[in-house]
Amino acid sequence: MKRGWAGFTLIELMIVVAIVGILAAIAYPSYTDSVRKGRRAEATTALYGIQLAQEKWRANKEKYGKLADVWGGVTTTEGGYYTLDIPLADITATGYKATATAVAGKSQVDDKAAGVSCTPLTINASGPVITTQAACWNRN
Repeated sequence: MKRGWAGFTLIELMIVVAIVGILAAIAYPSYTDSVRKGRRAEATTALYGIQLAQEKWRANKEKYGKLADVWGGVTTTEGGYYTLDIPLADITATGYKATATAVAGKSQVDDKAAGVSCTPLTINASGPVITTQAACWNRN
């Protein structure tokens, strides 16, 4: 009675490694894009929160407030991927401009939607400032 070898050959193992490598090369960029999109949602949520806080502030004051006044001095999003700002020059009795800019050195700087950079994201008293960044504010 002849016994055969149990196990894999080197060729079979290399084929499996190649297939796993190809699948990883396809899946990883999709995964990182999905993670960046989730982090972008963190920035848009913060900006919408600032917009609500500004309207509450303005209901009781003569003009819109600084970030420290309306947002409690918090200058980054919860995950720390975006820096929040309301430039003093952009605060008036009738409006303001708040921005969320990706922190340099973090992967969020490379965030793009429909080929357009999603940093900085900007909102004002009227809502999101959408010039070429409509896809960045899309919730899909």
